[in-house]
Amino acid sequence: MTATRLAALVLATLATGLVAGLFYAYANSVMPALARTDDRAMIDAMQKINVVIINPWFMIGFLGTVGFTILAAALHLGREHRSTLIWIGLALVLNVIAFAVTSGLNVPLNDQLAAAGDPASIADPAAVRADFESAWVRWNIVRGVFHTLAFLVLCGALFVAGIQQGKASAAAAPGRIAAGEYAAPYRSGASAFGQS
Repeated sequence: MTATRLAALVLATLATGLVAGLFYAYANSVMPALARTDDRAMIDAMQKINVVIINPWFMIGFLGTVGFTILAAALHLGREHRSTLIWIGLALVLNVIAFAVTSGLNVPLNDQLAAAGDPASIADPAAVRADFESAWVRWNIVRGVFHTLAFLVLCGALFVAGIQQGKASAAAAPGRIAAGEYAAPYRSGASAFGQS
C-alpha cells in the first residue's frame, strides 16, 4: 500500500508540474511571440493551437492535476497520514481553482475564437483579437500561478511523506540506528580510540 500511495502522489506532482510548465511556457514564449504578429496570424495560430492541444497526452496531464491529486488524497486518509493529507488537500484546492479557471474562462475564450471562423474571412480581425487576447493571457497567468503553487505544495507533501515513512521504518526496526543518530562506540576493555 505504501508504494501505491507514493505512486499516486508522484503522479499528482508530475501532472501538476507538467501543466504548470505548459502554462508557464505560454506566458513566457508563445503569447509574447504571438503578440508580435498581425491580427489574422495571431488568430490563425491560436485556433490551430487550440485544436492540436486536445490530445491524450495533454488531457491525461490536465485531468490528472485534479484526478491524481484526489486519488493521492484518498490513499492518504487515516490518522497516520494526516500531515501528508493536509498538504495534498491544499494542493487539491489549488488545482481545482486552476482547473476551474481553464474550464470556465480560457476554454470559452477559445470557443469564441473558433466561432469567429476562418481568419482570412473575418471582417474585423482586430476586434476579434481584442476580445480574446488580453483576457486569455490574464487568465493563463492566473491558472499557471495556481498550478505552480499546487506543484510546490505537492513537493512538500512528498517531503512530508518521506519523513513519515522514515519514522515508520525506524519504529518498525528498533534495533537499527535512526536517521541523525550515531551508534555508541564499540568497547571491549578499551576506549573508542584503542586505549585503556
